[in-house]
Amino acid sequence: MKVLLSGVTGYVGKRLLVVLIDQGYEIICAVRDRKRLDVKASILEKIQVLEVDFLNKNSLSILPKDIDAAYYLIHSMAASTKEFYQLESTCAQNFRDYMNEIKVKQVIYLSGLISHQDHVSAHLASRKNVEDILLSGNYKSTVLRAGIIVGSGSASFEIIRDIVEKLPVMITPKWVLTKSQPISIRDIVSYLSKVLFNEECMGHTYDIGGPEVLTYKEMLMQFAEVRGLKRKIITLPIMTPKISSFWLFFITSTSYRLATNLVQSMKYEVICQNSELEKLLSIKPISYRKAIENAFLSIKQNMVTSSWKDSVHDEHLSKKLSEFIEVPAFGCYVNRKVLHVKNVNAVIENVWSIGGDKGWYYANWLWKTRGYFDRLIGGVGLGRGRKHPTQVHQGEAIDFWRVLYSNKEEKRMLLFAEMKIPGEAWLEFKIDENNILHQVATFRPKGVLGRAYWGFTMPFHYFIFDGMIRNIANVDL
Repeated sequence: MKVLLSGVTGYVGKRLLVVLIDQGYEIICAVRDRKRLDVKASILEKIQVLEVDFLNKNSLSILPKDIDAAYYLIHSMAASTKEFYQLESTCAQNFRDYMNEIKVKQVIYLSGLISHQDHVSAHLASRKNVEDILLSGNYKSTVLRAGIIVGSGSASFEIIRDIVEKLPVMITPKWVLTKSQPISIRDIVSYLSKVLFNEECMGHTYDIGGPEVLTYKEMLMQFAEVRGLKRKIITLPIMTPKISSFWLFFITSTSYRLATNLVQSMKYEVICQNSELEKLLSIKPISYRKAIENAFLSIKQNMVTSSWKDSVHDEHLSKKLSEFIEVPAFGCYVNRKVLHVKNVNAVIENVWSIGGDKGWYYANWLWKTRGYFDRLIGGVGLGRGRKHPTQVHQGEAIDFWRVLYSNKEEKRMLLFAEMKIPGEAWLEFKIDENNILHQVATFRPKGVLGRAYWGFTMPFHYFIFDGMIRNIANVDL
């Protein structure tokens, strides 16, 4: 049976892919940029990868006509409120129309738990709109509505982790008293895989959640208990949504736009209204505490399969990151350093360990200062860290950089800046056939402000990049 999997570069999609392959399905992965599909070669051999932009209806024509079922796992939550509603509508309409055309048997959509109050957040309203669009197709649909997803690398897990591990005393907004029904990523994948081609599940919408209804405060405290930390929470009901968004933005590694959307959603209770699918599929969801323990086990073993931080930031939403792999040569400012290295393998390992806890090899306090400043003006800062201490894959995030290219055999790594700057910036490391390490920082300014920015930072760049290349080449670090 042939299955289309959209959103495969996302947090849920990447984990679902492995399960579907193990179940023996023929998988077609629809991605906007194939270079961002970070999977093992053994998996890549078993799937077909096609570049499709669901915002562009014409690009769908390359998809096979004999697809039996399709997953719709496309979301745009990091975009602004006005943007993501329209983006999600357009994507869903184009997807539905093509599924109608090829007469697919089943479409499965992972939506959000819809509050049964009079009002819902813009984020959940958009999810409901996508539901309505997909349900209007001439095929059988299965919609799964989930709330907070808990697992290594999930947005909720990482945000709660940031709050609990950074703050012994938490001064929190009143939304921490809102009730929710968190569910583990393991159970999400189990539900998604088991409804596929299940006749009893077709034409239905289900709420799915874990076994407990918890307030965000209870989730924070349980997280602290698992980590062996003593924490105190003080709730201030006077904190407005805007202040709450800033609070979440500065405390955690989330972007301001994502923080705003999350705060808007957190005001509303999201609790399952039924558990019939749990019984139908014989699934026994694990507890919130167990989901946290499983997440830390994956982290400890360096087995984080996917992370919400790998999603591309909204300013590049309509672009393919592979378009930036060819670093421009004209109209740019360049800081180029070269150094002969003796132990190539050791230097490569240093390059592939850059960022995160390891730091940037020279003047880390200046990198941290730049990260704090970036956060102040709405950027990502250094809070995202890195997913694995020594492995680097295309498409993932390292602090406020995005990995455009990573190939140890070619001895080349290329990073693209996602910090707030008036222009575009690249940082490249490459070792040539003569064992010369090339470290090149390229900045393409935007307007007068961009040129002024480079002029201001150039003195710092001179000794920062000089110290960086020398320390990277020093195998005795």
